[in-house]
Amino acid sequence: MQVKFVPSLLLLLMAAEAHATALPALAADAAATVDAFHKALHAGDTRAAAALVADDALIFEAGGAEHDKAEYVGHHLAADAQFASGTSETIKRRSGGGVGDMAWIATESRTVGTFRGKPVDSAGTETMVLRRTADGWRIVHVHWSSAR
Repeated sequence: MQVKFVPSLLLLLMAAEAHATALPALAADAAATVDAFHKALHAGDTRAAAALVADDALIFEAGGAEHDKAEYVGHHLAADAQFASGTSETIKRRSGGGVGDMAWIATESRTVGTFRGKPVDSAGTETMVLRRTADGWRIVHVHWSSAR
């Protein structure tokens, strides 16, 4: 049996694929905060980046953990801003979801540039969990992973 693809069927399949990769409204709203966090890091604005992190945030990176915002700000935030300002990230894929006042955003990316005089070319994954507050979405958990 031969199957013929007609233009309308092809458009329907393309629309279904586009819908499958689009973020639900709640997640898209939370993703704007994730993007604002990265924009602040890229600009070296650690104050703006820290403002988007909840006081009780838990950050996982490279096998280590920072157990609240104060620990993250005191240890790795400045280095993360330095890294971001010397590199550029291209989002390869993003998904997300949520319910009520909680959302998650999962991002796969490629980062290139220079950090501390060394070339960077890595694939990365990032999962952020956010909580909606009276002041907007705040990041409550981050898990970063990368590979060359």
